[in-house]
This record gives sequence, C-alpha cells and structure tokens, in this order.
Amino acid sequence: MKAAWFEAFGNAKDVIRVGEQTKPQAGPGEVLVRLQTSGVNPSDVKKRAGAFPNLLKDGPVIPHSDGAGVIEAVGDKVANSRVGERVWVYQAQFARSLGTAAEYVALDSNRAVSLPDNTDFDVGACLGIPAMTAHRCVHSDGDVKDHWILVTGGAGRVGYYAIQWAKMAGAKVIATASNMEDKALCIKLGASGVVNHREPDWSKKVLDCTGGKKISRVIEVEFGANLPEILECIAVNGTIATYSSTLVKQPQLPFLQMMYMDLTVRMVIVYSMPEAAKALAVGDITKALERNLLRHRIAKTVPLESLPQAHQLIESPGLRGCVVVDTS
Repeated sequence: MKAAWFEAFGNAKDVIRVGEQTKPQAGPGEVLVRLQTSGVNPSDVKKRAGAFPNLLKDGPVIPHSDGAGVIEAVGDKVANSRVGERVWVYQAQFARSLGTAAEYVALDSNRAVSLPDNTDFDVGACLGIPAMTAHRCVHSDGDVKDHWILVTGGAGRVGYYAIQWAKMAGAKVIATASNMEDKALCIKLGASGVVNHREPDWSKKVLDCTGGKKISRVIEVEFGANLPEILECIAVNGTIATYSSTLVKQPQLPFLQMMYMDLTVRMVIVYSMPEAAKALAVGDITKALERNLLRHRIAKTVPLESLPQAHQLIESPGLRGCVVVDTS
C-alpha cells in the first residue's frame, strides 16, 4: 500500500517519506479500513518533531490518528455486516506506530465509527481530535444550560466545534478572536459576543459582554498565556478545560488565588479520555451529523504525496480549520 512515514525526528520536509509499506491485516476485534482521508493535528506534528522520544523504538511511524474511509475486512469477533460500512476513525496512531497517513489502517473496531451518508470523508477526518476534544471540554463537568462559557480561540480547530457544542447544550457563549473575519465566524456559529485576546485587559470586555456576570466555564487554547486574564473574569467554583498551552509550555499557577476560588482545571486529550466520555462524544457527533447540526471548517486538502506540506500548514501561525490529506 502507499503510505507516508518517518523513521527519524525532525522537520517535515526532511524526515517524511512517501512510498510502499506492507498492507495491514485486521486482527481479532479489528477492522481494516480503506482510507479516503487522513486528518492532521498538532499532536501529529509534535510527535514527528520529537515530542515523544521513544516513539520510534518499534520502527518507522505512519502518523496521524484521525481519518475516514470504508471497512474492507474484519477480524475475528467483529460482525461481517460491517464490511462496506463508511466510517470515521480516531486514535489510530496511539501507543503504536501505524496511523492513517496511508491507503489502509487496521484498528480496534470501536475506533471506527459509522459515518452517516450525508457526511463527506473529508469531514470525517476532522471529527476525532477536534470535535471530540471540544465535546469533552464542554460536557466534562456537568450541565451547561444557561451558563456563560468562554471559548478562547473560537475560530480554531477545537474552538470552532466548542462554540457549537456549547450552543447546542443551551449555554451562552463568549469567544475570543484576533481579527474581524474570525470574529464574524464566531458570531455566525452562535457566540453572543467576541473579544480580541491580543488586546490588554480583554477580560474586562468579556464581562462587558455578559453584563458583569462572571464566566462559569472556560474552554482554553492557550492556558499559560491567558490564565491571568481568565482569573479576572471566571466565577468562583468555575472550571477551566484546557487542551493546549503552546506559548507558555510550563505555566506557573497562582495557587492561593485559584484555591480560594475553588477552581477546577481540567486537562483534556482524546487519547486519555474515559471510555464513557469517548462514547458520549461519538454518540453526540453521530446525532449531530445525521441532523446536519454541525458546521465544519477545512482549511486545506492535500494529496498524500504532499504530506510534508500538510505538517507545515499545521505549524504555520494563523491557520484556521482542519488540514485533510487525500489518501485515496
């Protein structure tokens, strides 16, 4: 099969190779998926750059966790009726070396989710990390109906879905965005107000949007950098659900201030989510897709041969939307 892989860490253009690899087989409890698309996420490019030094201990890595395609074969203990099923897959390259940047992937049948007929394969490649992370951030700490939720980076890959999940759950949403195009997008998705997180004292503008009511939930893309402002607008007993802290990689916490507010900080990553949370996200994604309730934003689609370009796009500042690789 055609696949992309790396066997050393480094820049995408230097280490990614495209060529022939052995076609996998579906083992017990697994399905073999003929992939049409593969989704690229920040965790994928960080792995390729060397964030996990032991990743290459078992040999070359075919990257990417997300993708979509059609089940071609099933292993023992999987119903034959799944053959021919359109699916989206997630968590493919977790704790192993074979991901979705290839024509085929074999993985646990639970990680291959039925893709409704009204949903394209390119959308299917965007659901694993972005949509499931956003779902967990919104729903991990109880009912959000009528709560004020702040989504920082509302036009980003996760923020885009987080606004939608929050609105579907009956929350009132404030988002942050740094330009007029992104601001308009957040409003279109349902945000009641949008503030510029690059302006000083932007937390005051958040409170202007809420009429002075403090935020009970925050969905945070830059935890370390934004924490000082968040603490100015979050309510006592509030929750910060964060999935990234790129600018400040080792944040320092004002412990006493946060303790006296009885704040919860929840770190979110799909790979480590409880299985019950994954199932809940998958179920809600399926319902939303069937009813055309979710909007999707695809920034770029590239062929498998151009995988280094896809990784470079993810690493470029200002990217908005998902990057999809055509593996067909």
